[in-house]
Amino acid sequence: MNTASKTKNRRILVIDDNPSIHDDFRQILANAPKNDSLDRARAAVFGQDIEDVGVIFEVDCALSGHEGLEKLIEANRQGKPYAVAFVDMRLESGWNGVETIERLWKVQPQLQVVICTAYSDYSWHEIINRLGETEKLLILKKPFDHVEVRQMACSLTEKWELLNNLDSLVQERTAQIAETRDTAVFVLASLAESRDPETGEHLERIRSYSHILAEELSKNSPYAEFIDKVFIDDLYRSSPLHDIGKIGIPDSILLKPGALTNEEFEIMKHHSIIGAEALGGTIKRAVGAGFLQMAADIARYHHEKFDGTGYPDGLKRQEIPLVARIVALADVYDALTSARVYKAAFRPEIAKIMIREESGKHFDPVIVDAFLARYDDFLKVQGLIEAENAVAAPV
Repeated sequence: MNTASKTKNRRILVIDDNPSIHDDFRQILANAPKNDSLDRARAAVFGQDIEDVGVIFEVDCALSGHEGLEKLIEANRQGKPYAVAFVDMRLESGWNGVETIERLWKVQPQLQVVICTAYSDYSWHEIINRLGETEKLLILKKPFDHVEVRQMACSLTEKWELLNNLDSLVQERTAQIAETRDTAVFVLASLAESRDPETGEHLERIRSYSHILAEELSKNSPYAEFIDKVFIDDLYRSSPLHDIGKIGIPDSILLKPGALTNEEFEIMKHHSIIGAEALGGTIKRAVGAGFLQMAADIARYHHEKFDGTGYPDGLKRQEIPLVARIVALADVYDALTSARVYKAAFRPEIAKIMIREESGKHFDPVIVDAFLARYDDFLKVQGLIEAENAVAAPV
């Protein structure tokens, strides 16, 4: 038997008021046929492996529509739904076949149904008028052929499996695409950082710091209503692009060990515009990439200051996008606590004091409060990355 079928839903409900019909269905579906020459021919005609022909179905039977509905409800309650129902059209007591199907679908709309009939109680047009045009419904004429019954059961249980797993399959594929996209974005952001060997882990820390701040702000702050999971996730993936514009700055300026001249600093400041414009062009060509707009805002505005003395546009207070205000603090903290060619690293506690003193000037006071509340988590990020580097370093 195909091992893949063991995890598939092969549960079938037969609703017919004739017990001998129940026996027929059990004989056809609940017993694996022998792999004789006829089986091989069926396998060749229907494109199945020999093992697939021997699939065994779990068959439950009911003598009336009422009993069938009760079995369906109980199966759903137990988390073991039926994939297919074979329903006789001429049920003698209670609901007829069409009425039974209507009630089954109210409980389980995705149930695949086969109407079994030897009479013309309803024309196909009448059935469609009652049940609607649907791909969930087939007709099986009595006396039915065993091969036809098995093929219907195989096809419809497989269809049920595909339809009911579609959401999870889409989510899985979407996650894979998102992972690939995030990796590509991080590699892109690393292009700018790769020109400065002293900032190799800068991107990792920036997105971790930004995530911590956004998480804190989402709990209890004036900005909580604007920050949801999507915001936090987008910030995490977009914040590494904050300095992507540095790829357009000459090495003579970007890597200069001493202080920049006024002219050099003006060129350096232009990296925020370069990055925003590059990301803006990507947004126009991308579909479903809302985080890139966030990245463009961060790239352009993360050097703005809360008091309006920053660049490139001299924005102040709420004029500065919230994401840029968050990344501004994360970026400055990491710059203060990291060694550069032109300076030594400040101790974290000194950087903490400096940021607190810039509350209301360089930084949004609300975001400074979030930083102070989660300062220990900032230290953990630094320690974690340093520990990982120590493990990775050659002995």
